[in-house]
Amino acid sequence: MQHDTPKPAERPRLWVDADACPVVVKEILFRAAARKQLETVLVANRLLQVPPSPFIRAVQVAAGFDAADHYIAAQMHAGDLVVTADVPLAAQVIERGGLALNPRGELYSAANVRESLALRDFMEALRSAGVQTGGPAAFSQADRQAFANQLDRLLARIA
Repeated sequence: MQHDTPKPAERPRLWVDADACPVVVKEILFRAAARKQLETVLVANRLLQVPPSPFIRAVQVAAGFDAADHYIAAQMHAGDLVVTADVPLAAQVIERGGLALNPRGELYSAANVRESLALRDFMEALRSAGVQTGGPAAFSQADRQAFANQLDRLLARIA
């Protein structure tokens, strides 16, 4: 009698919505990819320079609104980690069983991504009405540290 042995689970991938990802965050991700030997894919609608590594690659998608987001959402699997500041993409990632991490170190959850989507829609409505809302605060050393710490915790769990 022959038993089918289940295939080992595929190692998770790290996806990066790289169009607006801060350089310092990419550098943290490059070091983590090498340290954990984790496949890391940066997706952008422009050509990206990545260090030579068997674990790091860049994918250039066609120019267009949310093209990188659509690519990541279509390619990622449950258990993958996606680094993005794009709240709708984070919502898709969570819906598909992945983890979504903001470059400022905030781990999205089903609850807080709904709040973030509502706030995003509210701010968009204000801007449409002509209200000056300003942009996000400058990326700080505290943001960098929060991201690095959260990334380390997540990678200890998944990789």
